[in-house]
Amino acid sequence: MRYLKHVEQLKCFFSQKGATNDNIMDRKNFIKKGLVGIGALTTIPTFLTSCSKEEINASDLFDSSESSNASATDSSDSCTISPSETEGPYPIKTPAQYVRENIVSDRTGVAMLMIINVQDASNGCIPLEGVLVDVWHCDKDGNYSQYNNYTSANFLRGRQTTDGNGQVSFISIFPGWYRGRAPHIHIEISDTNGSSLLVSQIAFPKDIYTEVYNSSGYNGAPDTSNEQDNIFSDSLSQNMADDVSGNITDGYTLAKTIVV
Repeated sequence: MRYLKHVEQLKCFFSQKGATNDNIMDRKNFIKKGLVGIGALTTIPTFLTSCSKEEINASDLFDSSESSNASATDSSDSCTISPSETEGPYPIKTPAQYVRENIVSDRTGVAMLMIINVQDASNGCIPLEGVLVDVWHCDKDGNYSQYNNYTSANFLRGRQTTDGNGQVSFISIFPGWYRGRAPHIHIEISDTNGSSLLVSQIAFPKDIYTEVYNSSGYNGAPDTSNEQDNIFSDSLSQNMADDVSGNITDGYTLAKTIVV
């Protein structure tokens, strides 16, 4: 797996990127459009106000040896398809309408950047370019958009297409929890025709979600731990995020590699 080398640099990088097709948007527009709804619980994260104006390349965010050797390492050691999980009762109804990097909408919570890497198990776990990545998760109170009292809302849902490094990113907030489930993110990988390749879910380390849920605005400890969650019972280590770094004030960065 490829792990983040410079979390702060990564945050600066994505503060300069946005939801256009070429994944480039100026920093001013990002701050204006990308943080609507976050301010009620977290002020504009530090990483959005302290970045250099110098352009940062995505390749700079990873250790060069890890980046160049990641595929070979994964292929020989652990090129295993990620766990297939239920899509849950709340898949994105019309994902093609939500091609965007910023999925926050009007929700409030602790800022979070999600970095998803997709690899091809049939080809030595090389990065998989041009596939569709859909993500969706609940808000800080455990609510999903498009269902129940939020049928006309579309918060915390989005789709991106992987780049040449097999990577996509999403600007979001740290999800809350609801009864019977540990904190999680839903993810689906599809080919260019929209045919599903894998549906999975991402889990969070207990120490990270405990810190977030003890902060103002969240609902305290979940009623179900990672180990008690039936979805994760046989695959928790593979469902777990590869890396979650940051803090409540500055926001978090989550990295996860999905192998299909």
